[in-house]
Amino acid sequence: MPLALAALAAVRAPRVHELLDYWHVLAKVTTDDGSLIPAQLFTYHLDQPFVLPSLLFWADAAWFGGDNRVLTLLTVAMMAAVVVLLRTMLPASLGPVKRATLTTAFAFLMLSSHAAELWLQGTNGISWVPAVLFSVLAIALAHHDRPWAACVAAAVGCLCFGAAFPAWFSIALVAWLRRSPTLKAVVPAIIGVVVFALWFATKPAAQQSLASSAFDPDGRLSVITAALGGLWSADVPVVAIIAGGITLAALVLLSWSPTRARAVDSAPEGPSAGWIGVALYAAALAVMLGLGRTSSDVPNGNVGLISRYVIVAALATCALLTLLALHRPKLPTRHLVAGTLTVALLTHAIGGTTADAVKRSYAPLQLVGVALRVNATAALNALHIEPTAIPAARALHDYPFTAAFTLGCGHHELGSHIDLTTVQVLPGSTSASLNRGTLDQQTTAPGSIISGWATISGTPTTCVLVTDGTGTVAGGGITGLDHPDAGTSGFQAVAAPNTPSPVVLVVAANVFYRVSTTANPTSAH
Repeated sequence: MPLALAALAAVRAPRVHELLDYWHVLAKVTTDDGSLIPAQLFTYHLDQPFVLPSLLFWADAAWFGGDNRVLTLLTVAMMAAVVVLLRTMLPASLGPVKRATLTTAFAFLMLSSHAAELWLQGTNGISWVPAVLFSVLAIALAHHDRPWAACVAAAVGCLCFGAAFPAWFSIALVAWLRRSPTLKAVVPAIIGVVVFALWFATKPAAQQSLASSAFDPDGRLSVITAALGGLWSADVPVVAIIAGGITLAALVLLSWSPTRARAVDSAPEGPSAGWIGVALYAAALAVMLGLGRTSSDVPNGNVGLISRYVIVAALATCALLTLLALHRPKLPTRHLVAGTLTVALLTHAIGGTTADAVKRSYAPLQLVGVALRVNATAALNALHIEPTAIPAARALHDYPFTAAFTLGCGHHELGSHIDLTTVQVLPGSTSASLNRGTLDQQTTAPGSIISGWATISGTPTTCVLVTDGTGTVAGGGITGLDHPDAGTSGFQAVAAPNTPSPVVLVVAANVFYRVSTTANPTSAH
């Protein structure tokens, strides 16, 4: 069920829905004629290694027309692979019912509705998930006593993103718990120290992603705990912080006995070794978020509640549920099943609020296709899209630079003509008429975003176009956006920068209405 829901969201995601990172990386690793620049793959992005994600971005552009849905589906597949890897670490001694229950919980947690941004736009999914996938693979291989293969997986993960750095220490811990030869535990730990040292010595000095450089131990601690408890709150940081603190305490308690037994008695710990490694990895990711991404300039004021970072809480909760099942064998099966599935379903239900918020926040990205097609640099800058990627995207025939591009407004496309003398003018916001609308402000910068709202017979409009003064279509946009003055009746549009006397038209039931900046226009065409 969670796999189907995530895949459905990925398939239904808009085609051009990539964030600024996608276009920045594409411009960096691609020449203007569309050729890949291999050396650029090995440069940092957002102070992180970014080899595999950069290659995947370029491959999507070169082979699939820059289709966001390819990236979102790939992200879903990777998360499903994480679920399978976690399943392989469940010992047969748990029995088929407990194993099936835990696997179900893994699916609901790792493919949670909290992680909606990963299924709606592929940029953050491809940036973040491959490193997590290879890290979990490394831990699973170490759990199955294949530490050298685990090191290879961790190395590949480190080429994806810094989120794989802590995997080295999880491998070392798992090898130590399993009482593997000392070399198999020491070598990964040494490599982990070297990797962190090399990264710290070579990474760009500037702060990235609006991260704070302040000392702020309290703020950073709140991010760490919120990241570990993010499944339990959609928009209230204090709830996530409390849940994260409880999760961390429970993981420490459940890991204490097997770790102490290994340290004191030198007895190998088999069934729970990998799960303690997963717990360490999740905690380390939370600490890295607190140290490197803490910022108040995010919705709800806590980075730990950002949709993509719920993977941290999901891994921690998977480890917690499994360790509970392993170290409380006398717990009745019915109690474990009921409790585990309740956690899975409750967190998934809470995530619905996060999913709705993500959909609303990413809705303006649907304007990117029009802005790219008409080369509206001012609009692209406002949407945080790298304009220098346009030549490469055009050379690779990425959407919207294909015949499939459409304004989504019937047969009206760029260059079409509309008779402005037949267009009605909408009364302004103070009118008592059911047909109302207005532009938010008079736009003066060429190629900038035009925003406003309109309702026809009290319902939102279906599409929006921009023409020049003669009625030639020069741009378009999106409707159904949240607007502070009109609910979901907002729209945004953009036109070519050289459009003379732009006219904004909204459409409802195939009838055109002109939207004016005047509160109550008295003239009509």
